[in-house]
Amino acid sequence: MGIDLTALEHTLKTRTPGLMDARRAYAVLVPLVEKEGELCLLYEVRASTLRRQPGEVCFPGGLMEGSESPEECALRETWEELAIPREQIRLLGRLDFIAHRANFLMQPVLGLVDSGALDRMVPSPAEVDEVFFVPLSHLLETAPIEYEYELIPTPAENFPYEVIGIPRDYKWQHGMENVPVYPWQGRAIWGLTGRITRNLIQICKTPG
Repeated sequence: MGIDLTALEHTLKTRTPGLMDARRAYAVLVPLVEKEGELCLLYEVRASTLRRQPGEVCFPGGLMEGSESPEECALRETWEELAIPREQIRLLGRLDFIAHRANFLMQPVLGLVDSGALDRMVPSPAEVDEVFFVPLSHLLETAPIEYEYELIPTPAENFPYEVIGIPRDYKWQHGMENVPVYPWQGRAIWGLTGRITRNLIQICKTPG
């Protein structure tokens, strides 16, 4: 079977490169709100009844469906989780994306929520136990506690060492995972949410 190089060139020039081998793509809204004259970030506490990561701190978001853009997904999920209409969110732009080791892409979108929407916000009890707010000034002034742990490859017994031509005691390259933790009033903002928070703060501190 031959390759039409002209058609291949056209395909490469018109497609948007993605994360290689990604199985899923997610998006979250990073909600900025004004409370008492101060900009804050809105966080959710995941419902204790959820099967995955119950009780953990997160931003509203979820799996991108069909041909959704990150912005469309973030707005839809925010409506489903908090009943904040998309018309009351001013999208400011995308933060850096996360290429996760579990083969998924995470796209954070920063948005300014109309202060009036907070009065009518209704967290979905199936997904959200509570929401809370952290002043942006606190995050700008307070560095996270940072931890690291080692990622060690553990190939299965049937890994094809002989086919590849490497010994069974092959020296696999280890990795390191950095975990930023922001303690706040008895809660912990950490994991992907901590990384997204740190990325926003780094961007805020970058000279324009």
